[in-house]
Amino acid sequence: MIKRAKDGDGKALEALCERYSERVGRIARRELSDTRDAQDAAQDSMLKLCQRIGQYRGEAQFATWLHRLVVNTCHDTATRERLRRATPLPEELELEPAKDCDPVAETLGAELRVELSRHLRELSPEQARVVVLKDALGFSFGQIAAVARMPVGTAKCYAHRARKRLRERLEKEVAA
Repeated sequence: MIKRAKDGDGKALEALCERYSERVGRIARRELSDTRDAQDAAQDSMLKLCQRIGQYRGEAQFATWLHRLVVNTCHDTATRERLRRATPLPEELELEPAKDCDPVAETLGAELRVELSRHLRELSPEQARVVVLKDALGFSFGQIAAVARMPVGTAKCYAHRARKRLRERLEKEVAA
């Protein structure tokens, strides 16, 4: 199954992901104390598995290779979260306002994001997920198909329908 997945067989890759997803989750929960971080790391690990299956050379057991991939992803997640949760700057260090800051544009952008989020919630969860993965996070349709466990054609169809629906709703609001 691993060889077939390395050769690009989507069904084999899907079966591999299904077989190891529980193990990946257990490793992530053991490595990270925060449940949410562990879930993020497990999801990132599954994505990396899909992206990097071709790098598996067979020198070690697949489970060993995957374990190392998950542990490394957990360490990356922990580092990223430590940086994100860093202590704030002391109050005496005032930041200068940005010179190219346009408050009107920022306000309009924030309002648009709120509207877009509201409209995304009105889509089916699958369509919303595909649109966010594709348009906000830059995933390829192949990556989306692997992560969402759907055929590439279905991912493309969901993206097309969701974008069309979003466009129609946003145009209605702009016209109103």
